[in-house]
Amino acid sequence: MSSSRAALLPLRRAFHSSPAARSHIGSTPVPVPPNVQLTFPALSIDPETPRAVDAARRLITIKGPLGEQVLPIEPQVIIQPSAEKGGPVTVAVHDPTQKSHKSLWGLTRSLLHNAITGVSTGYSVELRLVGVGYRAAVEPIPKVFRDIQASIPRSVRPSKPGAPPYVLPPLPKDRLNLKLGYAHPVLIDIPQAIKVDVPAPTKIVLSGTDKQKLGLFAAKIRRWRKPEPYRGKGIFVGDETIKMKEIKKK
Repeated sequence: MSSSRAALLPLRRAFHSSPAARSHIGSTPVPVPPNVQLTFPALSIDPETPRAVDAARRLITIKGPLGEQVLPIEPQVIIQPSAEKGGPVTVAVHDPTQKSHKSLWGLTRSLLHNAITGVSTGYSVELRLVGVGYRAAVEPIPKVFRDIQASIPRSVRPSKPGAPPYVLPPLPKDRLNLKLGYAHPVLIDIPQAIKVDVPAPTKIVLSGTDKQKLGLFAAKIRRWRKPEPYRGKGIFVGDETIKMKEIKKK
């Protein structure tokens, strides 16, 4: 394109005049409760280290009264523990101007905070069943089905570079029995890392230390009856609400 033609083109303008809002969550220190112990790897390594190299495998072990979690740390991230025992942990990156470094900055800080909160106080998710005849109950898996599961060989999937080695989870012992208006009950095996309570036939409370696994299991249950906007029936998560639609009259 010639310079004269480029001069005739209109200048590009932004859709709004307000400045871009930047999150500073990555630079916020992570508080560590007194009942939580952290085991740190190398605090800083070369950010250009390939993830497949053993030197790039940095794992933080978080132990608390409710359990233990292992969090992998990318080479671009720098961990700065407090000089005082029990002080907060600060997360930084080698080059905050690079997009790849900035994206890992806030992510690592959030994952570390979630792990510390999970092993110290835990997480819980409440599900509500709304619909005529909708019921939920927790029951043990019959022994014949547990024997069938134990007889099926399970393979250990390869772990990603830099991640902790994959360990096969124990086989489930209980299952969730849902009546959601189908001609058959919906049976969902409960993972060992998640605790399920049914204080009322239409209320399910999930609790655990891993926030991600808890959310995935809640989404798995909700998938069987997503809230619909005409009669307001379905499985609702927490204080979830939907906008109702008017049914067209013939």
